[in-house]
Amino acid sequence: MAISSACVGAKLETLLFTNTTASFSLCGGSTSPAQVGLLSKSAARAKRTALFKKGNSGIFRCEVAGDNSDSSSSSSSSSASASSLSALEQLKTSAADRYTKERSSIVVIGLSIHSTPVEMREKLAIPEAEWPRAIGELCGLNHIEEAAVLSTCNRMEIYVVALSRHRGVKEVTEWMSKTSGIPVSEICQHRFLLYDKDATQHIFEVSAGLDSLVLGEGQILAQVKQVVKVGQGVVGFGRNISGLFKHAITVGKRVRTETNIAAGAVSVSSAAVELALMKLPETSHANARMLVIGAGKMGKLVIKHLVAKGCTKMLVVNRSEDRVNAIREEMKDAEIIYKPLSEMLNSAREADVVFTSTSSETPLFLKEQVVDLPPVGPTVGGLRLFVDISVPRNVGACVNELETARVYNVDDLKEVVAANKEDRMRKALEAQTIILEESKQFEAWRDSLETVPTIKKLRAYAERIRAAELEKCVSKMGDEIPKKTRKAVDDLSRGIVNKLLHGPMQHLRCDGSDTRTLSETLENMHALNRMFSLETEISVLEQKIRAKVEQTQK
Repeated sequence: MAISSACVGAKLETLLFTNTTASFSLCGGSTSPAQVGLLSKSAARAKRTALFKKGNSGIFRCEVAGDNSDSSSSSSSSSASASSLSALEQLKTSAADRYTKERSSIVVIGLSIHSTPVEMREKLAIPEAEWPRAIGELCGLNHIEEAAVLSTCNRMEIYVVALSRHRGVKEVTEWMSKTSGIPVSEICQHRFLLYDKDATQHIFEVSAGLDSLVLGEGQILAQVKQVVKVGQGVVGFGRNISGLFKHAITVGKRVRTETNIAAGAVSVSSAAVELALMKLPETSHANARMLVIGAGKMGKLVIKHLVAKGCTKMLVVNRSEDRVNAIREEMKDAEIIYKPLSEMLNSAREADVVFTSTSSETPLFLKEQVVDLPPVGPTVGGLRLFVDISVPRNVGACVNELETARVYNVDDLKEVVAANKEDRMRKALEAQTIILEESKQFEAWRDSLETVPTIKKLRAYAERIRAAELEKCVSKMGDEIPKKTRKAVDDLSRGIVNKLLHGPMQHLRCDGSDTRTLSETLENMHALNRMFSLETEISVLEQKIRAKVEQTQK
């Protein structure tokens, strides 16, 4: 759909002014647009310069240079004209510089088991089937170019490429609030924010199992792989984000291979089994009646660890019997009895311990359902245990109000994972060395993307000249020129252009595989831009806004 220049100009001016206002608010306090205008006029009168500097802490500071108060009161008409530039134009220029001179940021907005209770995480959780929809909605926000969702039982993290850090974080947080029903203020109390290199290091640590509740656990790597698998072909899962997650998979594999961090480490499922056995009298371990609800990846691991601990007889409730049969084939020494979902409550009546690990978004057990279950015997402690490792939770917290039952969820596994932690911590330090090395390689790759527009423009510039000169040559050769001759001339011109461009193109690439530094590559890029006048007429910001307007008007 065609877009009028007035429409784009209006939106451009609004966004430029909005983002400049946001820049002033970073310096402290809430500054209204009117106050920004006053600040600009005052600055013009006092001839002050606002300098935005980023300190070591990552917080922007606003420093104001001393004024020059001894200027002459009688200025020339040209000076008066120059000083009468509108504050808005100055602000627009400043904002445009921020967008064109500073590349987009990779940002992580996350809530994890380390800082966020399961009650909040389950409301924020996004099922895997909904990830493409979420990516589409996130990339529809004004300041978001790319996005990915990593939603597991331990974390809910959104990775985005944002045109503006401040506005991007605000828009994503508001989106999370809208989709979950949790107030923005409450999300802000628990979330963490990471940018660029810190964001890169974080996802690498996540993939390596260093940020998991169970240090070194392997299931998170499979979940990171699933993000890439689901994101393939989804508009918005772009070059930066897909490159980040693919590199994270490489890091996760390398850390596990070179440090052996996963050796002896427990998974969430095995920790759930350990917790249940800790709460049961030791004499009842072999005879306790076990029920596992859900035969997916987590449920299968629960069954595997129960068998390893000597619990070889159990009921398994699942939608279909196929998965249960496959588990039976793998664990032939165990007696695994299948029950359909319709038999779930009756199966719970016969169980001392109930493990739940399904993808249900609503609780399977509430207080009113559990209260009618017959009590368990004193040999197993007199309490029916519910060990819920699902997010959203499968067992309501209200069940804990009953005197005959106790509920444990993923947040209760912390007391189990202390075992062998010291040894895994030593291996984690080794892993950090690998992560640092891989982070540098990823940053070099991402930095090399800065030169891609110049490479494309240089090729297009050369192609326009080649095509024009070829047309002149062919026209001089007459209308009856044989096709074979025309093709030969065309091939000759392409060959000459490719050979001439080979050197400049080599000096525009910096992927960490040679000794050329990024600064040298960027210097080459700027030199070629100047020599061949490759700068486009439309600013980078205006192009991005035009694309956003087109997207919203389709």
